[in-house]
Amino acid sequence: MEWEDRFSSALAPLWQAVHARLSTGRPVSRVRVGPLDAAQRAAIADLLGAQRLPPEQADISLSQLEQAVHEVTGLGVREVVTSLVGPIGDRAGERRRAAAERAELWAWLAAHPVVTAQPALVDWADAVRRGGLVDRSVARTKAELERVLRVLGELPAAGVPLPVFADAVLGETHALDDGRCANLVVKALAAIYDVEPPVDASERRALWDRAGIADDELSSTVLAAGLRPSGEDVVSTVLRLATDAGNAAALTLQQLRGVVALDAPSEVWIFENPSVLALALDRFGASCPPMACTSGWPSSAGILLLKLLKDAGATLYYHGDFDGEGLRIAANVVARTGAVPWRMTTGDYLAAVADGPPVGRVTPVPWDSELAEHLVRVGKTVPEERVARILFEHIG
Repeated sequence: MEWEDRFSSALAPLWQAVHARLSTGRPVSRVRVGPLDAAQRAAIADLLGAQRLPPEQADISLSQLEQAVHEVTGLGVREVVTSLVGPIGDRAGERRRAAAERAELWAWLAAHPVVTAQPALVDWADAVRRGGLVDRSVARTKAELERVLRVLGELPAAGVPLPVFADAVLGETHALDDGRCANLVVKALAAIYDVEPPVDASERRALWDRAGIADDELSSTVLAAGLRPSGEDVVSTVLRLATDAGNAAALTLQQLRGVVALDAPSEVWIFENPSVLALALDRFGASCPPMACTSGWPSSAGILLLKLLKDAGATLYYHGDFDGEGLRIAANVVARTGAVPWRMTTGDYLAAVADGPPVGRVTPVPWDSELAEHLVRVGKTVPEERVARILFEHIG
């Protein structure tokens, strides 16, 4: 086009300034350009038909420029600038779209089933959001978080070494040795178990151990009573003998790993505290209903037994202490094993609460939106032992 040679030399600073202003995506009425040399000032005065040269720092009306450009080219300013400089951007629109993508990412994280199943992870998710994006990329951040959530969804593990677990879940034996993914998982575990994030390798190993990674096969145990599986494997035999004697069986992870399948009754009651299991055996003896005990946070052996019972078709009913940690343990067991919270509602808590220790840090639970609020308001723990008699009356 004939006008391009005229417009692309001394007027170049003007077109660059106009292009930059229009690319903001905001309304533009005036454009500031400069510093200008004498030739550039003369070219602008000539284009606008001005009698005097503009100053070195010129403030130019876009409407006046639009009229002058149209008289020469028959085109608008946008068309001319696009031809001379390049496509006009929309930085405001890009910022809005980027903000919407970030908001969608963090909403996805907050609503992810792994997070909602264990509300202790809500604060962790907020901390991840405050930490920002991986390489400023929503896509890379989401991909990383998907890996982290996949790992958390498989924890606690059944006592496997970390490289074996990482390979099974992420397809890389060293995926959880170090790096962002491993660090986010460890911080999530610290939130779940309500401990400070580890500061050295030994604390980090201890946290992984707590999550069922590389537990010793013999020291990881779970208590069970009232179970009479028909199999001939060690676990079935031990359970039958213990039940017939009115005793609890202490099963090791090594023993449970040898079970291919475990037939189970239709219902099994799971308790947090060994003392409740002892009270049940005192009451029921050899007629004790099917029970198991997590002994606080479930061990690898505990998780494996509950999974075996669940896979055999049993409905697992879980009960624990009404305090901050008790609710976190309950949420963890429910999320990991598919257990059903049993007699752990606001009504159950308020009916039993009296004097007791402080409840500690409380986080919400998925099955009762008001329970955590009432624990905080009342502030008193209801230990599981206090309600054991009532629980036994409602079994079966």
